[in-house]
Amino acid sequence: MKTKSKTLFQFVLLFMFTISTSVLIAQGTEKKPSPAATATGKIGNANITIKYSSPSVKERKIWGALVPYGEVWRSGANEATTFETDRNIKVGGKKLPAGKYAFFTIPGEKEWIVIFNSEPNQWGAFKYKSDKDALRITVIPAKSTVMNERLVYNINNNGVVLSWENLDVPFSLTEDRN
Repeated sequence: MKTKSKTLFQFVLLFMFTISTSVLIAQGTEKKPSPAATATGKIGNANITIKYSSPSVKERKIWGALVPYGEVWRSGANEATTFETDRNIKVGGKKLPAGKYAFFTIPGEKEWIVIFNSEPNQWGAFKYKSDKDALRITVIPAKSTVMNERLVYNINNNGVVLSWENLDVPFSLTEDRN
């Protein structure tokens, strides 16, 4: 009798383990609403890496609504977007030392503030502190030539472009050779 109870108990444990493992595997393979993405490129000899989560428009009004004007935005979804360079660079003509930064923006209708914050590991912009900013520049957004359903960062020879919905937000990068 004890052997039958022990066998039944072992079967129940095995069954529960199989079900919980299947659930975990299924969760890992389902599509995430804002999947992780990485943009990499070179500016001169500097290696640039931007890690972000890429939300979709999903028929929503983005600028001035989902992403309010005049407020610090994590410039992606989930964790704060990070910007990393292995060499000193200039962003919009201002020096930015090699390192890893949280990347934030303050969107506006006519101009945006781009922020490199010295605390890269943050969830969203909830604990953002301006006294930790390493650099701020002001940039002018432009109407995109295409509709970008997903937020994307592109690194090119001139710098970076954040594109989402009907907007491109470019900022220049150059290697700091001093």
